[in-house]
Amino acid sequence: MPRRAANHSRMKLTWKDHEEIAWALVDKFPDQDPLKLSFPKLHKMVIELEEFGDNPEASNEKILENIQMAWLEEKK
Repeated sequence: MPRRAANHSRMKLTWKDHEEIAWALVDKFPDQDPLKLSFPKLHKMVIELEEFGDNPEASNEKILENIQMAWLEEKK
């Protein structure tokens, strides 16, 4: 089963799933420009995703930057 389908059907997303998180953010916030978000705002948006199930305190700036860049790629 593809990883994306597995995450959406059984498993919760973790901070390591930056591409899958980006897909979920594009779906939930289609008009949002990810480059206009502060990292605290992006963090809040990620932890509020229904599919997200990791420790909110386990992120860092590099993880959030990876999510932001993946989101930007998805919007192209």
